[in-house]
Amino acid sequence: MSKHVAVLMGGWSNERPVSLSSGRECAAALRRAGYEVTEVDVGRDIANVLSELKPDVAFNALHGPFGESGMMQGVLELLGIPYTHSGVLASALAMDKHQAKIVMKAAGVPVTDHVIVSRGEAGRGHVMAPPYVIKPIADGSSFGVFIVKSGTSHPPQEILREDWNSGEQLMVERYIPGRELTCSVMGDVALGVTEIVIEAGFYNYEAKYAKGGSTHIIPAQLKPKIYDKVQQLSLAAHAALGCRGVTRCDFRYNDATGEDGELVCLEINTQPGMTETSLVPEQALHAGHSFEELVAWMVEDASCNR
Repeated sequence: MSKHVAVLMGGWSNERPVSLSSGRECAAALRRAGYEVTEVDVGRDIANVLSELKPDVAFNALHGPFGESGMMQGVLELLGIPYTHSGVLASALAMDKHQAKIVMKAAGVPVTDHVIVSRGEAGRGHVMAPPYVIKPIADGSSFGVFIVKSGTSHPPQEILREDWNSGEQLMVERYIPGRELTCSVMGDVALGVTEIVIEAGFYNYEAKYAKGGSTHIIPAQLKPKIYDKVQQLSLAAHAALGCRGVTRCDFRYNDATGEDGELVCLEINTQPGMTETSLVPEQALHAGHSFEELVAWMVEDASCNR
């Protein structure tokens, strides 16, 4: 008898459209893999919905604060429903970029220098010499991220708008020039390293999810020891935060600095996208796992007390 999997998607965060795309594609792949699947567009009545549905496993395809900050994971723990991805504590840690960087740095993973300031302080004047990056402490898909270039006279005034919805506390971190790299971890195995090439701008929402928004080069053309280091650091970050299932670590690599360049980890993502343009399915395929095999592995890996 096949397992009944509830694919949790949608929700009410800024990343709802991405979550719906991820969820639908994962649901279709799970059906092809032989599972009974119910797609659940998550609302605030999710505990009641799942209590009535009684799935064997919850496949968490949510993105954004509620879905990947430990709150949804806590609901699933209370209901006793095995679920995919990381548990309550690891999800909460990873979602808070400030706390995650503290933990990763203590584990020997290089991270960027940063300060935490209020939205008003970040908007009134430079709190760090440009170039630097402004980003929300707990948001994803590059919502609310601004690169402040050298020579810029003042910070972006968009962060002071009344309709700003990415939090009152912001992270301002040193900008690292160079190449965009990313590496996924599947269980206790680091998958291949991808270089993300963007024609213009940076790896924002459009570059991540629009067709043709970016080019993915896998395997990334790096010195073997740098390629290995990205994999080792991805595993170290995954372990340091206590992550489970699948995660993805994003890096900047400035190969113009010194013999081996400067490699820093920007963040770890406990709920990476699973759309047709997403990185994790590409990296899994490079390692020999079809999309169906990947999502099936995630379902079989699911548990409570993660």
